[in-house]
Amino acid sequence: MPPLALQPHTAQMRPMDLGLLRPNVGIVLIAPTGKVWLGRRAKTPPPYNWQFPQGGIDAGEGDFEAAVRELREETGVTSVKLLARTRDWIGYEFPAEHQGSKLGKGWRGQKQIWFAFGFEGDDSEIDLVAHGDVEFDDWRWADIDEALASVVPFKRDAYRQVIAAFRPVVDAARAMAQP
Repeated sequence: MPPLALQPHTAQMRPMDLGLLRPNVGIVLIAPTGKVWLGRRAKTPPPYNWQFPQGGIDAGEGDFEAAVRELREETGVTSVKLLARTRDWIGYEFPAEHQGSKLGKGWRGQKQIWFAFGFEGDDSEIDLVAHGDVEFDDWRWADIDEALASVVPFKRDAYRQVIAAFRPVVDAARAMAQP
């Protein structure tokens, strides 16, 4: 079956200039049980420090290649199959108090193409120090709705869209796991 090209729900997103947002990818890694992978951002205080893997698209790199690379770098995971992707960008802007390096480079936020990957490996494959530049210091399998309450508030509108886009994929995985 070919991967689904899902249209993200856009009702929560306010208009923004996508040209001022850094090109990025996001990944929802789905276990055979229908749970999704959440990582706790290293050196980020609670309570809003859990999120999906994400990262920039390098020059000359396609979005799919960036998603596979970012997933490998941030989680060590390589045993995946593509289940779906968003067709359009989903963006968010950094808040004024955000002091990240991307804001310093002139980006107002990030625009992301999102991928849903089915995890085909074993939990022992997950290696948060695989790349050396540690993004996450802990991880867990969670219900997809937990991501919304766990992520930093300025990413919530984007996460609402991602969850709406991939809920059918997560529900299908959960249904397949039922005896």
